[in-house]
Amino acid sequence: MSTTQTRWKLVLGSAADAANAVPLPPDYGRMDDVLTALYDGDKAERKAGLGGSAPRVSRWLGDIREYFPTEVVAIMQQDAMTRLGLNQLLLEPEILRTVQADVHLVGTLLSLSRVMPQKAKATAREVVTKVVRELEKKLANPLRQAVQGALSRAVRNPRPRYREIDWGATIKANLRHYQAAHKTIIPERLVGFGRRGQALKEIVLCVDQSGSMASSVVYAGVFGAVLASLQAVKTHMVVFDTAVVNLSENLRDPVDLLFGVQLGGGTDINLALSYCQQLITRPTDTILVLVTDLYEGGNEQEMLKRAAALKASGVNLVVLLALSDDGAPSFDRRVAGQLAALDIPSFACTPARFPDLMAAAIQGQKLEA
Repeated sequence: MSTTQTRWKLVLGSAADAANAVPLPPDYGRMDDVLTALYDGDKAERKAGLGGSAPRVSRWLGDIREYFPTEVVAIMQQDAMTRLGLNQLLLEPEILRTVQADVHLVGTLLSLSRVMPQKAKATAREVVTKVVRELEKKLANPLRQAVQGALSRAVRNPRPRYREIDWGATIKANLRHYQAAHKTIIPERLVGFGRRGQALKEIVLCVDQSGSMASSVVYAGVFGAVLASLQAVKTHMVVFDTAVVNLSENLRDPVDLLFGVQLGGGTDINLALSYCQQLITRPTDTILVLVTDLYEGGNEQEMLKRAAALKASGVNLVVLLALSDDGAPSFDRRVAGQLAALDIPSFACTPARFPDLMAAAIQGQKLEA
């Protein structure tokens, strides 16, 4: 019996080998049971075997972590949410402690937060906190470095006060003036960050919180918190469905921010842009990142007019169709084309590329490239 035959039987299911011509070793047999429980959804015996018992589901979740790598576990858990009705079982603390925590699970928990019983909320918060802290460790430093580097290149202050001097940039700009006899640099030109206490740029993250944008909301919350920690930028965080909520006060703690999100509901992009217009006081120094799939439930023509007005005022408006690693997003291509005609770019962005995106936006580069 070859490994290839065994794997094909796992892929196709035992029903494809009714004569059992390819017997499975014990471990492979248990893997087949795990896959059958999830993917042979039309079989009555499968539904009776896994559907009702929380301990049995907990055991199944443990099995998939034992037999499959982490990235496969994440996919199987997502499939289980819909195929096995696992969403409701996530309201049980013992199940929450068993699942593999990732961005998709956080999105699911946020969508269930309104119906979550009190006994599960503390455990859910532990899960969300764990994922958010891991994302911060991975994403925070690249974003800080990209934004600070872009600011130092994009902003010119030829006469900085002592406390405003960017010493690293000043030394680099004056290396040719090194005086060997004195073992020092005589700076011909000082490079400064700008006036002390004044934000050099304002960033508005305006995020669609409809259910399909769950992963984007999680990443936007983490990035918003990182940006808010930088003194050189002023950051606003706005989420919307058919109403608009300003979560900027929660940016110090992305976990609190995410629990302020109410995933689901309709979409009124025009209303969200109208609210953001009221926040903007320095249009030419403002970057507005609109995270949405562009399926407008409000007044589409007014939304396009408002986007054009923001662009004309000097706001750097960028539309992210998704801020996630979920692959090609579903979005309204017709509306995206109309925005492109207004010189407003629309594209998906992975979390790893977001720092580069913000750096390019700060420096006024063309983002279509």
